[in-house]
Amino acid sequence: MDQLPLDQDLQAYAEKALRSIGEDVIAQRMTIYWNRRMRTTAGRALLQTYEVQMNPKIAQFGAAEVWQTVLHELAHLVAWHRYQHRGHGTPWKAACAELGIPNESVTHDLPLQRRTQRKNWRYKCPHCGLSFDRARRAKPNSACAECCKQHNGGKFTKKFLLEEYKLVYQ
Repeated sequence: MDQLPLDQDLQAYAEKALRSIGEDVIAQRMTIYWNRRMRTTAGRALLQTYEVQMNPKIAQFGAAEVWQTVLHELAHLVAWHRYQHRGHGTPWKAACAELGIPNESVTHDLPLQRRTQRKNWRYKCPHCGLSFDRARRAKPNSACAECCKQHNGGKFTKKFLLEEYKLVYQ
């Protein structure tokens, strides 16, 4: 099981924070879990289920960091509940301000170790020559986004289909 039991203390603090801004419905629905599978992400809000998942590794950086991450994720739930807004746009920023973190950063700078994945596929645009490697295979009929933007108004065209190469490691 990758999900650790519900964190009752964080749950209680989060419910109190949500109720303080008039979000009783979210406070009632929301649950907080520690998720062992998280590697570089500090936290994640699952909008449809009102669930907040936290990376257990951030606890080593202190209670303040844990709480800030909880508030960051709660702001996502508030922005979703009020406006069906995903991401870090204006509704999320407003929710952050209401929750007491007005200048919240979109990303964290915690030294969480990244996992490296072997790149198995190389893609090259025959028009501009741009190439890049990927761990997973791209969807069939993928085109160069830059060329489509520059030469076709941002719309897909087969003219800029990417060439695919399987990388072989010795």
